[in-house]
Amino acid sequence: MWAVALRTLRDPEEAADALQDAFISAFRAAGNFRAESQVTTWLHRIVVNACLDRIRRGKARPTVPLPETGQFNEPASPRDSMSERETSLLVKEALDQLPEEQRAPIVLVDVEGYSVAETAKMLGIAEGTVKSRCARGRGKLAKVLGHLRNPDAIANVPTHESKRERATPQRGARRPQGTPGDGEGR
Repeated sequence: MWAVALRTLRDPEEAADALQDAFISAFRAAGNFRAESQVTTWLHRIVVNACLDRIRRGKARPTVPLPETGQFNEPASPRDSMSERETSLLVKEALDQLPEEQRAPIVLVDVEGYSVAETAKMLGIAEGTVKSRCARGRGKLAKVLGHLRNPDAIANVPTHESKRERATPQRGARRPQGTPGDGEGR
């Protein structure tokens, strides 16, 4: 539940406050739990609602924590930690650009790993709505983050004009000998 709150609000202090609000709400509503779903699904829904309430009230101010610096804080792994941090920041910024109705399902399904059915229960919407919101959000993320997947894609993508030039030979252009249409081989 902490991870859901943290990824939804992107601020540890706001996430902690939302989580506290959620547990208070869960305690107060425990007598109304109808056991139509798992307790964890019910609690996660309460956490998501608490996060969305904080966002709606305008109290959430998304921030990105600064990476710790210093000689003893660097990981010993050979991975490119700076590149991973940059990618993480870019993904967070891209998620910030999505409308909340698309961001919440994407965080729950793609980041947290919940099923579409669980996400639908948590958000109180139909499974088809979760799927369509995820698809729309993923499409927007693909446009914003496409350069991460294939940095050279823009330079190598053929234009409409270059496709047309290859499909139709120009006037006066000669075909190489031995190709169909030159009268040989018949």
